[in-house]
Amino acid sequence: MSKRGDPRKAGMQMQRPAGARPPVNQQNALAMLQQKMAETQDSLANETVQASAGGGAVTVICSGQQKILSVKISPDVMSAGDVEMLQDLIIAAANEALENSQKLASQKMGEITGGLGLPGLLG
Repeated sequence: MSKRGDPRKAGMQMQRPAGARPPVNQQNALAMLQQKMAETQDSLANETVQASAGGGAVTVICSGQQKILSVKISPDVMSAGDVEMLQDLIIAAANEALENSQKLASQKMGEITGGLGLPGLLG
């Protein structure tokens, strides 16, 4: 044994050589996590969120995968003839729906990862 002693006793972790594969149980756990994440991504396609702007004048429905599914515009807004206001309402409702969808996806994925803090995972 070296003069530094056993690194495991000192609270240090041993480094695997570059290119070494993780133990089988870690590979299985990773495969299960990847499968659950893929299943969750698929299920998000079937979930919807919605947002409205202008007191319900414009409503946008979005999937859990950040795809806009529908835009509903009240006939009252159309009769007002203010195109710029209508455009602003559509943008506001769409942005809020997309934000709600991202929050839903983060919540669902967070349930799987258990707060592992994986970088770059849905925000």
